[in-house]
Amino acid sequence: MSSYNLPAMSTLPALNSESQMRINALSSALQTMNATTLSACRNCDTLSRRSRHLDSLTSPASEASALLAQTSSNLTATSNVLKDAREKFDTVADCEPAVERLYWGAHELCKEVARHAERQGRGAVLPITMKGLIDGSDRARNNNEMLKAPLSEQDLYAGADAMEIVRDAHAYFSKRMDWKSTKDTLSDLERVHHLGVDAMGLLVIGHLTGAGAAVRRKVEGAPLVEDKDGKKKPSMRAANRAEEAAAQTRDRLQEALQNRDLMKTIGEYEEYLPLSTRVVRELRAIFECLGAMSTNGSGLVLSPLNKSFTIPPPEPILPPGGKIMRTEKVGSGHYTNLTMKPLKTGYPQLDSYGEARKSVAYASVDGYCRQLRNIRKKTMGSNPGNSSIVHHANVDSAARDAVRCIEHAMVVVSGEKSVYRCVVAPASSNTQDESKVVAPHYQRALGTSYSYVAASAVDRLLDLIEYTFLREAGCAGNLGSVTEASNNPGAAQSGPTGTGEIDMDIRAAASAAAAGLRIVDGVRMLGPSLSKLCELTNPCGIASATEANKGPPESTIASALCISLHRSTVKNCSKTLENLARSIQLDPLDGRKHRPADARVATVSSDVVHAIRLITPFTSAYKSVSKRRALPWDPNVGENSGEMDTFIRFLVKQLIISLQGKAQNYKNDGGVDAQAKSNVFMMNNTFYLLELLGPVEGVEEQPADDCRIQAPWFTTKISKIFDSEKAKYLTHWESLNKHLTAVDDKELNYQTNKDVLSLESGRLLKSRFSGFIEDFERVYVVHRDFTVIDLKLRDMLQRDIRRVFLARYKAFFDKYSRIQFSKKNMENYLKYPPQKVDSLIGQLFAMQ
Repeated sequence: MSSYNLPAMSTLPALNSESQMRINALSSALQTMNATTLSACRNCDTLSRRSRHLDSLTSPASEASALLAQTSSNLTATSNVLKDAREKFDTVADCEPAVERLYWGAHELCKEVARHAERQGRGAVLPITMKGLIDGSDRARNNNEMLKAPLSEQDLYAGADAMEIVRDAHAYFSKRMDWKSTKDTLSDLERVHHLGVDAMGLLVIGHLTGAGAAVRRKVEGAPLVEDKDGKKKPSMRAANRAEEAAAQTRDRLQEALQNRDLMKTIGEYEEYLPLSTRVVRELRAIFECLGAMSTNGSGLVLSPLNKSFTIPPPEPILPPGGKIMRTEKVGSGHYTNLTMKPLKTGYPQLDSYGEARKSVAYASVDGYCRQLRNIRKKTMGSNPGNSSIVHHANVDSAARDAVRCIEHAMVVVSGEKSVYRCVVAPASSNTQDESKVVAPHYQRALGTSYSYVAASAVDRLLDLIEYTFLREAGCAGNLGSVTEASNNPGAAQSGPTGTGEIDMDIRAAASAAAAGLRIVDGVRMLGPSLSKLCELTNPCGIASATEANKGPPESTIASALCISLHRSTVKNCSKTLENLARSIQLDPLDGRKHRPADARVATVSSDVVHAIRLITPFTSAYKSVSKRRALPWDPNVGENSGEMDTFIRFLVKQLIISLQGKAQNYKNDGGVDAQAKSNVFMMNNTFYLLELLGPVEGVEEQPADDCRIQAPWFTTKISKIFDSEKAKYLTHWESLNKHLTAVDDKELNYQTNKDVLSLESGRLLKSRFSGFIEDFERVYVVHRDFTVIDLKLRDMLQRDIRRVFLARYKAFFDKYSRIQFSKKNMENYLKYPPQKVDSLIGQLFAMQ
């Protein structure tokens, strides 16, 4: 067990007294704490009562202070509203001077440009707005000389800023229609804004008209252009283009189409931007200032339109069906009145652009056309000569000029496209937001305005080409129906009026047909490129509000005119081809010129050869016509249509019919030479055709200017006719052989003791010799009046005639001329020895 150490008993009372003391002390402390707590609670209650009392005294003051603060804020806002309203009310007074300065500065600029154009003789093609400035129809007057000072770039920017301020003020008052003065203020703001819009429109017209054409003549020694093989060479000069052959033109245009920079290769002019840097900046500022505004279809509006409002389409619009027909007189300078109607897009800046550049583009094409026509007249007037040659040269030159005008129109339209992209298209501005969406109506207005400009150039070109066809090429004359002439060959004896005269001879018709095919060639090759230049796949250059621009571009007046250009060219060319065929059918069957008295080659044959040589180089152009037009000799269209060979075959057929009709008239004339003359006439003409149009043996490639018909049908057909006529002709000489029959030796009896034949035997030889002489003289007298100009044919006929009887006659003569069959007149029976007969035959068919 453990033992515990316990305190001694004597110490216990002391410990108990100490604990009691501590307890008592604690109790005293607790009582003191209770008393303090009660005192503190009473003090807290007192403080709470006083706090509530103080709070009840300060609350009204706080509410009054809050009300004062709110009142102060309201007064500040009211002051700001009044200040802003005062500024807005002062907008008209503040902005109108800048706008008026802009208006009168633009007014004076346009007037100066108009006067300058008048001095240069270009007043007739000025925009209507500018004509009014110089003819007195514009009644605007200003006596403040300060406003007439030359306009600076800063004046424009100040005017544009003023326009922005006016628009903001208009929007401000549009939200406060309950104000009494709002109506009058809005009216003043609209007046000032309208004046500013007019000012910017005048400035656009002045700048774009005064800039001039977007083309310039190519400078001699300009950088070389690359051909299709990548080789650099100089472009052809204008003088050479006026004389180049059809193949040369096609090769040049083909190389141009394959060149990446087409516009540098074609034409005598090149595109360039006629605007200075300052003008470009000013025009861009104008289009940026006005381009974002809304329109009601007739003009810009400051107030937002009702969403249900329908904006009418831009004018002028295409007729129903999109097909444009001629409404103006041929040669008037216009094809349709659509290009003469005012442009109404609803956006004055676009209307001003279209009006200005349309006049410039038209003047550029029109001036070039007039220049070529004056040169042509001067050249033709200085070269008097054969009327038919002069006519062909004039028609051919007119066709070449028409193709040159197509090239020039392409360059003009390309230049106008550069102007449009530089100053009109929103993407041309560096400050334009590329993500901005353009309203569909504005996009259509952009396309319409550019089409309006391009259409003026195409419209002038279309009138020129139709004028070339109808006036120069004679398509206005009607030679009747080819089918009717084919069904009624007798109609060829007189013209369409029955007077014996026709409206157009074969050479004139051939020149017209070749000219038409040359123009078709140019339109066929350059037309698609011209049409592409007239289109804008994305007029804005930025995003559209609709997805419509993902499809094909909308048809415009310019693109429709390009279609009309191709359609009209094909139609008129087909008419020239029909006139050519008809002129051959209508070639008179009688008359010294048409049916020669000596049976030589007829004029119609040389004319047809000339015609075939003129049209043969244009095989592709003919195919372009036959694919789109049903022709009397080729009713098929599309890929099943015939080639040039079909047309040539038809012409040759009509020529043969005409020759056979003339040959028949020789027979109808009667006389001893009727049949022979008919045969010689047909031989002359068929051999002429074979020599000039038939293939040359041993020559695979013919020179470009020596057109030959390689198809076997030609040689077969013409040779068959020639051989048939030659055989018929030689029968006239075969009649001599009936006198050259041998006499049986048993019938040759001599007189007694003499070398002279008996009377009866002598008569046998006398009848033969005299019969031969009589028939030979009769035939020779008839045939010596015939003419064969071609030496090759003349030698051939002389050999064939000799082959018919001369060898037999020589044998007959050699055998019986040794025999004395006549006592006194032997020399009369032997006056034509074989050598003399041969010499006489050698004199046949000589030119009289």
